[in-house]
Amino acid sequence: MTHGFLGAEPLLPDATETAPDKPAPRPALSEVGAGAPADALLRARYREAATPAPPHWNAVIGQIVSHRSVRRYRPDPLPEGIVETLVAAGQSAATSSNLQTWSVIEVSDPARKARLAEVTGGQKHILEAPTLLVWLADLERLGRLGAERAQPVEGLDYLETLFVGIIDAALAAQNAVLAAESLGLGTVYIGALRNDPERVARELGLPAKVLPVFGLCVGYPDESVVTGIKPRLSPSLVLHRERYGEGFTPEAIAAYDAAIQDFQGEQAIPQVPWSRQALARVAAPQSLSGRDRIRDALTKLGFALR
Repeated sequence: MTHGFLGAEPLLPDATETAPDKPAPRPALSEVGAGAPADALLRARYREAATPAPPHWNAVIGQIVSHRSVRRYRPDPLPEGIVETLVAAGQSAATSSNLQTWSVIEVSDPARKARLAEVTGGQKHILEAPTLLVWLADLERLGRLGAERAQPVEGLDYLETLFVGIIDAALAAQNAVLAAESLGLGTVYIGALRNDPERVARELGLPAKVLPVFGLCVGYPDESVVTGIKPRLSPSLVLHRERYGEGFTPEAIAAYDAAIQDFQGEQAIPQVPWSRQALARVAAPQSLSGRDRIRDALTKLGFALR
């Protein structure tokens, strides 16, 4: 049985697949594919009992809800023209004031990928995936335009404009992810490039006022490894009406901890409650893996941050 992004996987296999005297094995909730029924996909995403089918649903929403990060790849290179298609999808995302303050670098050279992987603590999927896309908040292009036209560009020195570039890059990358998944490709974001943005900038020849925001591995998933749909926090914790509400309840957190551990068990990875893992990640500057000095790095990369 394959577990691609596009094929609908039934929650229960056909009984004819097993001997009559043996119960049919139930696949992990996380193994359902994009074409599965809405209630099955939402049950995989939230692990909440009796998840009803929503009144509004289509194939696009099914593709979105079935998203999962892929960390094992086949060595096959991407077909010609795929990266250009992903960039077209990215450029079709919203962009603040049509400033288009982002760029992306395709990295396929194994040696360069290896050096970038060192920044991330040696994440092996960077080496396995045929392509790493590095998404940039790019204010340099507008700076050059201003210089060429002899026009002031003081607004580039304000934190707001950097926010615009980071948000633009994230919106574009997520469009590219959805496009990639619709083509049967897998992806995983690499935020750890921010562990040492200056080193990444040197490796990629970035000019001043260009920030590497994150990487994105792209490739064909290794189908021998089942990559599941990771549960998310209950909507009761993140959806508020009109004004910020109570939001936090210990019971909902405990339920999510149990859901995450179920998922981890299915994926044969260490079972650690989300609450413990999340709090450890924000416990101290040392837990930010070098990103506690991001403000200094931004200054060195040419951002004034007024």
